[in-house]
Amino acid sequence: MKALVISVDMGELDYKAHAEEFVMLAEGAGAQIVEQLVVRRSRPDSAYYIGTGKLEEAVALAKATEAEVVLFDHALSPAQQRNLERKLELRVVDRVALILDIFALRAQSHEGKLQVELAQLQHLTSRLTRMWTHLERQKGGIGMRGPGESQLEMDRRMIGDKVRTLRERLAKVQRQRSTQRRARTRSGTLSVSLVGYTNTGKSTLFNALTRADAYAADQLFATLDTTTRRIWIEGAGQVVISDTVGFIRELPPTLIAAFRATLEETVHADLLLHVVDAANPQRDEQIAEVHKVLEDIGAHEIPRILVYNKIDQAGYEPRVERDEHGTIARVFVSALERIGLDGLRAAIVESGHFAENNASEQ
Repeated sequence: MKALVISVDMGELDYKAHAEEFVMLAEGAGAQIVEQLVVRRSRPDSAYYIGTGKLEEAVALAKATEAEVVLFDHALSPAQQRNLERKLELRVVDRVALILDIFALRAQSHEGKLQVELAQLQHLTSRLTRMWTHLERQKGGIGMRGPGESQLEMDRRMIGDKVRTLRERLAKVQRQRSTQRRARTRSGTLSVSLVGYTNTGKSTLFNALTRADAYAADQLFATLDTTTRRIWIEGAGQVVISDTVGFIRELPPTLIAAFRATLEETVHADLLLHVVDAANPQRDEQIAEVHKVLEDIGAHEIPRILVYNKIDQAGYEPRVERDEHGTIARVFVSALERIGLDGLRAAIVESGHFAENNASEQ
């Protein structure tokens, strides 16, 4: 589908990386980008986000390139989205909706599909007005005597019912996960979760550690569903390792809420391996974004090791670094080349013993 991409530069230091990431998201969703329009503003316009002058330029660009959709690299309010669609006479998809669309495209498991559908419905609820403003109240008739019910009210009620049903089904999944975790806790099994920004190589590292075949690709959100494997590590015994969904800038709050059941594998882990793309110049900003999400879901106090992956591209040697207290802080590996994995396994053993001692003291 031919897409016009609009992004707004408000002077942020990481604007370029943010815009490049959005292009990757768009291409990951299957868009053929025919033109990119960069708008510089000090703050968003309340009605159109980009202001009327640039909007006229966007209208002309969309017509000249025969764009079929406009992708907007920011979260739009329902009113802004409605106003833009009226002027552009095209569907406008903002950053939140695009991420949700990719999640819908990539979800494989029953649980993942439920979570995506719930997030999409929650996002849609606030935008129902723009979809049904052209419909008048229904007329009375057989089975419809009295004032009737507007299409908007009907849809809100139907979506509300669907949301409740999805939440109940996800709650059941959550209870099942909780039962599995309790069984692991009773058996004294160490639980390790891989977390990190999207496209840092988490699934490749997961495959390297567990000899599994979880899907891994060089694209944003290649893996959505939590995959768990049980492995044996000398010195630690049985270890359960989980590969979780990657994080991203401005991850939609509805998505964090909807994926709560999946992310609970992270919340209840004994140890987090925070996988970082060592070759990415934006790695420090990405680390900060992951820390922010971990805090949002209540996982920020779990012992954590930074795993600098892709050292074959970054020119680093495999090594283990400790902080001023002698605790392992960083491990440098290449999951693709299987370099440095022994050091990582040793770090898991040492950190696992620390987590056990910590838990016994509490």
